[in-house]
Amino acid sequence: MLKKGYKELLAEANAQVTAVPAGEARSLAGAGDVVFVDLRDPREREREGTIPGAFSCPRGMLEFWIDPESPYGKPVFQEDKRFVFFCASGWRSALAAKTAEDMGLANVSHVEGGFSAWKAAGGDVEAVERK
Repeated sequence: MLKKGYKELLAEANAQVTAVPAGEARSLAGAGDVVFVDLRDPREREREGTIPGAFSCPRGMLEFWIDPESPYGKPVFQEDKRFVFFCASGWRSALAAKTAEDMGLANVSHVEGGFSAWKAAGGDVEAVERK
């Protein structure tokens, strides 16, 4: 028997982290102190595109890329920036933002409704080349 299901995990994440409405997130695009972090699978990114300039971090690598002591640590996560996570619908990004915050990453939020809401709000989309 599970101790916590996904609904409880999402409720905890949404109670802890800031969810930025897609329209508000659009106003952050291109700001030098903001990093949009695309958590989606590469196939999703190739199929749907991404937020222009977003940093791609597959969800499965997040903890390893955030931790500077990890052999996989990425310098972008050591910068003094605001990190706005997003996925397709806001579930993975809520969990990821909570994890990042729990790890000590400051100034973390996620796009409410994810990339789907971003597109519905008229956000710019950048094509992602197939590798």
